[in-house]
Parts: sequence; structure tokens; C-alpha cells
Amino acid sequence: MTEYHDDFAPTHRPEPYFIKVVEPFRLKSAAERTRAIRDAGYNPFLLRSEDIYIDLLTDSGTAAMSNRQWAMMLEVQESELGSAASRLFVERCREVLGFRYILPTHQGRAAEHLLSQAMIRPGQYVINNMYFTTTREHQERAGGVFVDLIVEEAYDPRSVYPFKGDIDPKKLVDFIAKHGAERIAYVCIETNVNMAGGQPISLGMTKEISAICRYHRIPVIFDATRVAENAYLIKQREAAYADWTIKEIILELMAQGDGCTISAKKDVLVNIGGILGVNDPGLYERCAALCATFEGTPWSGGLASRDLAAMAVGLEEMTDYDYISSRVEQVHYLWSRVKEAGVPVVEPPGGHAVFLDAQAFLPHIPQEEFPAQRLAAALYETAGVRGMERGIVSAGRDPSTGRHRGSKLELVRLTIPRRVYTYSHMDVVADGVLDVFRHRERLTGLRMVYEPPTLRFFTARFEPR
Repeated sequence: MTEYHDDFAPTHRPEPYFIKVVEPFRLKSAAERTRAIRDAGYNPFLLRSEDIYIDLLTDSGTAAMSNRQWAMMLEVQESELGSAASRLFVERCREVLGFRYILPTHQGRAAEHLLSQAMIRPGQYVINNMYFTTTREHQERAGGVFVDLIVEEAYDPRSVYPFKGDIDPKKLVDFIAKHGAERIAYVCIETNVNMAGGQPISLGMTKEISAICRYHRIPVIFDATRVAENAYLIKQREAAYADWTIKEIILELMAQGDGCTISAKKDVLVNIGGILGVNDPGLYERCAALCATFEGTPWSGGLASRDLAAMAVGLEEMTDYDYISSRVEQVHYLWSRVKEAGVPVVEPPGGHAVFLDAQAFLPHIPQEEFPAQRLAAALYETAGVRGMERGIVSAGRDPSTGRHRGSKLELVRLTIPRRVYTYSHMDVVADGVLDVFRHRERLTGLRMVYEPPTLRFFTARFEPR
């Protein structure tokens, strides 16, 4: 009698879905790539889609939607008034996130705008775990003073501390003692901190931060854009939650806060949409009034019913363990390939992207000559792979001095879209990174020849020195 066993382990664990729709693409010639990046001012954001071979610029709005999402979008009626899709969206948000009051928005940055305008009085501090570009912009536009109280390990690419996204509780207590709780609008906690290298927050430390804030009556607001990825890393790295489901971890994490903003274009697996969730009815009313002014009705947020339906299904699908483990482990595979070859990367691997340490990769290029921008451009020119700078260009200028804001991290982000690429694509990306690394001494710095007044990383242009 044949004995069967359950320890079969393929070389790569396959993606837990079938690919039924394809989009052809090709690698353009070296001469074409050189011309394309030059015409784009050495800014990968300005490349044309048809010039790109593998696009790792962003995971925002780039996910492949499922057959269930498409079916639900085709099923719903278009009218937003009394829409069944709107009701389903709100019910699913409450079920997955736990907040009482829900507003849809067209993007996550719209939710950030509504919340910042509703909660921040000019001159108030807003505590963050590192900055994200649009989050900081909205907080400062509302008159807030951005404060970063992330743990120090977040600024050390070589540190293997497992939760480099955490806020430091001692820093928080000291800040409150010095400035007073009444001068703090809220504490904003990002899940899977993007600018730190996709590093997660822990449930244990988040509960400690939440307890400090509740004692001082300071609201806690999550940027829960990548909360499912963060929940997976909590399950993997925080022993107390190893047996919890992804949905249970998300609910427990969100229960530590008073509200959240979400760009649904990431973990929620849709191409457009955002979410604002709060528990306070007064705050909800203020945000709803702003939503009606800037976005659309409070039950649509300016979105079509079909978009709400897609988000409702995506909220459920993002908590599926087979999916989320496959998604994060694909990121870790690419990280392992380049790390094992000696390429300097942010450690440990994060949840949505691999971050190359451009300062260590190109030590001969000073930060004022934009080494991360140069590395991102070189990767495209070498392999047709588009990544993006997350360093001094993204940090922008100090509005009071006009000088470049110092950036402790100078990174290139290789962001993996959800349910789009296979392990073969990751191998191509790794080969491209290794080729640039072997010839890194040839690269020279850049000078900025055009700079917009805000969020300059989108449209700034450069030329080689």
C-alpha cells in the first residue's frame, strides 16, 4: 500500500490564484531605455507606461482584482442613492475594521485631508511614526506641526529589530510632559511604515501607546492602508498572536485607536477608493460635512456604486491567509535574492516592498547629489525596471528655511503590486539590481533642474553631474 505524506514543498510556493487575463509587454532596447530616462529627467515617475518592462513604482491602484470583485461590480445598480453597494461597503468596513462610522473617499489622501481639517487646530502638534509624504502635507496644510517619534531602530537599515514602525513610548511620554496633552491634535500611527522600509508596528507596543494616549485623552488615528500586511507580520513575529487569524489581529489592532484612514488602492485590492472610519459621532459629522464639500455625498465619497462594491469584496479578500501570506512572502523572496548577493537593503524585510539602501549602495555619491534618485534611474536604464526614490527628494524642503529637509534614510523602493507578478518577474528584478550593483562605481550624482513647490518627487527633473 502506498503511503502518502503532507510534507511536499515546491521550490516556490505558487500564487494562490489562476491568471486568466494577460497584458503583453516587452523589454525595450538599451538605447530606447537610455533615451526614455533622459527624456523623463531621470525621474522614473515621468516615464511612459509603454517604456516600462516591470513596474515597481507603486503598489497603489496596481492590484489585479478578482473574479468576485468584477462580478460584484457588474451586479450593482449605478444609483448612489440608497445603493445596496454602499450598505454592503459600510457593513464590511465595520466587520473588518470595527469603527462605528464610515465615510468612503476617492483616495486615501482625501481621507487624510478630511480628517486633518476636522481635527487639527493651527499650531497643534501631530505625533507620527515617521512621515509619509501626503500625510505630512495634509497635517501641515491644516496648520499642524509634524512630530516624528518612531523608535530609533527605524533609522538603521542594518537593524533587524522586528517592529521598526513602532512609536517609542518614552519619547511620547517625554513629549507630552514637555508640551502638554492639550497641544497635541492626535497621534497618527501608520501600519507597515512606508518610509521606514515597509516596517510593521507591533500589537504589544501599540497597546502601550494607546494606553498612554487614553490616559491623556489624546486621540489615536491609524493610517491603516497596509493593515493586512502588518497583521501578517504580527502573526509571524509576535508570539502572542501566532494562532490568531488575520481578521482577529486587524480588529484587535484597530481597537486601540479612535479612527483610521485607508488608501483602498493598496491592501483593499482596488484601483480607486479610500476609507475614513471613526468612533466619535461629532467627528464623523464634521468629516461628513467636509466630504460633501470636497468629495461627494457621505455615502458615496464621489465614487460610483461599483467602486464601493469592489472595496467591500476587497476588504474580505485581503484577510484571506493564503493570499496575504503569498503576497508578503513574494516580497521576502526578492529581498532574500538581493540580500544574499551582498546588496545593501533595509532589514528585516517588510510587507510591501524591498528597499535598497542607496547611501550604502552608492557611497561615493553625497546625499545632496540624490543617490537614491540616481539608483532608481540606473535600474530602469539597465533592466527596464521602474522603482522610486524615498529619500531627500521625497523629504522636500523646510518651508521656513527653504533648505532640503535632512533625510536619515536614502532608499529606493521596489514596490510589488498585488496579484500581478510571478516569481519569474522577481528573478528578473533581482538580476537587474545585481547588474547595477556590479557596475555601481560608474554612476555619478545628479543635479535638480526643475522643482515644483510641493511633493516634488512626482515631477522634479534632474540631469547627471
